[in-house]
Amino acid sequence: MLIKRIGAQIFARYIVKKTKKWMERPVDSQRRILSDLINKGKNTKFGKDHKFNEINNLQQFQNNIPVRNYEALKDYFDQVAAGKPDILWPGKPLYLAKTSGTTSGAKYIPLTRDSMPNHIEAARNAILHYLDETGNYKIVDKKMIFLQGSPVLEEKNGINIGRLSGIVAHFVPSYLQKNRLPSWETNCMEDWEEKIEKITDETEQEDMGIISGIPSWVQTYFERLYERHQQKIGELFPNFDLFIYGGVNYEPYRNKFEDYIGKSVDSIELFPASEGFFAYQDRQDANGMLLLLNAGIFYEFIPVDDYLTGEWKAIGIEDVEKEVNYLLIISSNAGLWRYNIGDTIKFTSLKPYRVIVSGRIKHYTSAFGEHVIASEVEKAIKQASDEHKVSVNEFTVAPQIDPPSGLPYHEWFIEYSVPPKDKEAFARSLDDMMQQQNPYYKDLISGKILRRLVISPIKKGGFQEYMRSQGRLGGQNKVARLANDRKIADKLEKFKKQ
Repeated sequence: MLIKRIGAQIFARYIVKKTKKWMERPVDSQRRILSDLINKGKNTKFGKDHKFNEINNLQQFQNNIPVRNYEALKDYFDQVAAGKPDILWPGKPLYLAKTSGTTSGAKYIPLTRDSMPNHIEAARNAILHYLDETGNYKIVDKKMIFLQGSPVLEEKNGINIGRLSGIVAHFVPSYLQKNRLPSWETNCMEDWEEKIEKITDETEQEDMGIISGIPSWVQTYFERLYERHQQKIGELFPNFDLFIYGGVNYEPYRNKFEDYIGKSVDSIELFPASEGFFAYQDRQDANGMLLLLNAGIFYEFIPVDDYLTGEWKAIGIEDVEKEVNYLLIISSNAGLWRYNIGDTIKFTSLKPYRVIVSGRIKHYTSAFGEHVIASEVEKAIKQASDEHKVSVNEFTVAPQIDPPSGLPYHEWFIEYSVPPKDKEAFARSLDDMMQQQNPYYKDLISGKILRRLVISPIKKGGFQEYMRSQGRLGGQNKVARLANDRKIADKLEKFKKQ
């Protein structure tokens, strides 16, 4: 065991030093990556269609290639999925990562021989940075669990297809295999509720040190453990020291997690997606995640306010500013070119470049011009919950444009684990927090265009029932924080508390 810890210490120091080298030359790193991408992509169908051989600088790159999303590039992706080589990147991809449905159905994102190592190394390096900073090397000897999708893959046209988390499961290094849970057989289970029961069976007697997954689904795992043992997670797993998460903001869940765990544990935030692994939390005392500028991805940024008006210009890393909401555009060695991934970010630091995920460009509420985004509702509910000692399991927000009576309003669907003692006071605090963050919303309230928000409590387990009814229970699926219509809200009506 001592040999394993010493090995981890040496490797962690090496990776931290290596990271610092490109952190000190971020603009140069990005320019080199763009040059490499263009050079490798010029003989592909996409490269020929967009005259890569004529591109010598960023301006020409932007002139030749428009910013597009999956639907606009679907013809290229369909050719890749059909097994045709040299379409977006040289050769065929190793995998196609299947993601949630869009207006064109499920998306199939290529993972290439060049891009796949970035996913593995980024997750590994996040842990190594933590170990180097904290010296908590004892966790490498403890058991670790990663709540993820099934690693079972299907093959089509010579390409393996599966969920990203399931694909990544095939790359767990051998030195972690003995510590890693759940078993391969359990991980392959498709039914989420059966799977979480089996995971609980396999882990409840183990010496768990690291637990990882999307917070909403880790919460379900904690609930199962508590139901069985009536113990805090920290009592059941006294050596549980590190929670690793991504996919959604942890803050709305923090109070509930700390209550379940019964002690404070360190956490690492990750920013992975099928399109690339973009950032990870490199320091415990830092606000935001280190943007990975040396991992085969070239980044551009569009101010969200400009994007929504239709008058915008994409900028490079050297021109970004702190606290501006940007739409993230990527070009990568997976064969994605000026690709709009749909995520929005804000920079919390420029030396080094650290970011937070502020939401999704499609997930907002602006039925009245208020432009409310995910980071605003998440911050508001965290502050109001802290003030009123409330614990929230899950929530989402939608506009009510045409109520039976009175002014329109924002309707908040909230499932509590600890409800507020004074519901009206909690709603007022939540609304006040929203007005403090969003001046457009404040003007609409004061101008009597909107009335204050209305909370609709959801029964216990209601959000899980909703997700099950949509065929999206478990795995990497998560509830949208915001919508600009009533599609989710109308389906949640039957799960309201009577």
